Amino acid sequence: MAEDPDRVVDHRPTSCPDCGLALPPDLPAETVSVHEHIELPPVKPVVEQHRRLSVCCPACRARVVASRRSEAASTPFGPRLHATAVYLKTFQALSYERLQKVLSDLFGLTISQGGLMNMLRRAETRFDAGRDAALSALRRAEVVASDETGVRIEGSNSYHWVFRCDEAVVHHAAPTRAASVVHEIMDGHRPAVWLSDRYSAQQGHGERQQTCLAHLARDVAYALDAGDDPVALRLKLWLGSAFALARSITTLAASTIAARRRKLERAIDDILAAPTVCDLARDIQNRMRRARDQLMTFASFPGQVEAHNNACERDLRPAVIQGKNTNGYRPMWSRQGRGRCPHGGGDGTPNRRGDHLQYRARHYRRLSTPHRSTHPVGVYALTSTSTWNREHLKVIAMQIAYSLISDCPKASPQSSRHAATGAGTINFRDLSGISRSPGQSGRAK
Repeated sequence: MAEDPDRVVDHRPTSCPDCGLALPPDLPAETVSVHEHIELPPVKPVVEQHRRLSVCCPACRARVVASRRSEAASTPFGPRLHATAVYLKTFQALSYERLQKVLSDLFGLTISQGGLMNMLRRAETRFDAGRDAALSALRRAEVVASDETGVRIEGSNSYHWVFRCDEAVVHHAAPTRAASVVHEIMDGHRPAVWLSDRYSAQQGHGERQQTCLAHLARDVAYALDAGDDPVALRLKLWLGSAFALARSITTLAASTIAARRRKLERAIDDILAAPTVCDLARDIQNRMRRARDQLMTFASFPGQVEAHNNACERDLRPAVIQGKNTNGYRPMWSRQGRGRCPHGGGDGTPNRRGDHLQYRARHYRRLSTPHRSTHPVGVYALTSTSTWNREHLKVIAMQIAYSLISDCPKASPQSSRHAATGAGTINFRDLSGISRSPGQSGRAK
């Protein structure tokens, strides 16, 4: 029940059902029950037109024109509309096409995808102060964690990086997964501890390193499922003890932490020296030997360093979900360094409707080159992209296949007919030698 309703309507009895006496409205009454009716108010955009008028001066007969107001000199979209578009695009992970439909269906607004992209570009400047503050806090932090994941930007494979400390979280997009990204973000700062997985580009950026034990636990669980080697079981038990220490480390005395750490270190040395016949367990042993001095760093910084990097994984989750919903981001600027949460972005599909087929043809040729097996063209195209309507993809896949092989000397007329009708399979060897776009003549590479 709402504590402060917008309106209260009292319903009084008007007459007694037993004797029929009319009941006066000033009789004392008590509340028997309360029922609420909740409704959304009608929402429609408010359009305000600013007209510049000119008049003729009665004294000198000069034509005087009103000055241009600030409202008329900037974008026609107001700040609330900008905020709504940014919220729906980033926090609700809508693509530009779906954002268009939402604004049209709910508010009666018809805005082009280019207009929506410009709105997000203008809103980007509002986050500059927060981004700079987050970067400044990150470059002062004593403990920094990092992680990255793949993302599609401008139709190419790129990487979404995240860096976090106690005071800030910084998101950054880059076309590379190299250590140069870390150098650019940290700008020469070396924290006391760096927390990450075992990827080489995230190593050596702090005075000490803590390896994410959760990554090792997943590998150990896989090795345990794949076989019954005792080394994998011992590693699982050891990791469980390490996680238990990390969870209770803030409540333990320093002497207790030191004693439990020494016990864990002796145990891991014995496990790493144990012989094993399981290739998976042996591979984990080798990796843990290389990271031996990075497994228990958290015990030297009680309450400051985690034993896992799950916080970065959680920070990346919204961006990963948006990437799955929208198939990536259109412009690189929409994924550049962000403070706290990423904003901006796109859905990776071409801007113009006529470019869909040409884009799919280029994407299909790239996919067809390394594969040398026979697949149904329509099915393969469907599995390569998950955000398109299935029936739409089937039609486009057939059109792409027909346009690619129609003039191919290796493809038979029967194969071309089957590709156009969706009734057959095409060998990728027949497609790899053709480079053409829809509307152009075929030619060999």
